[in-house]
Amino acid sequence: MAYTTQTSASNTGLVQRFAALRASITDALARRRVYKTTMNELSNLSTRDLNDLGIDRSSIRAVSYQAAYGV
Repeated sequence: MAYTTQTSASNTGLVQRFAALRASITDALARRRVYKTTMNELSNLSTRDLNDLGIDRSSIRAVSYQAAYGV
């Protein structure tokens, strides 16, 4: 009976993995900053200004999330 073992060697070293992790964390923090900034700016607008923009006060969170994460 024959057995096969498949192993995959990663071409990325430890330094590259840490660099990718750092880039991922930096991106996440930048997106979070955009979310918080958008939330604060929209929350500080009057209801009339929000209506001019076509945004309900109840949808500020959704608009901010979409601005930061594109979802």
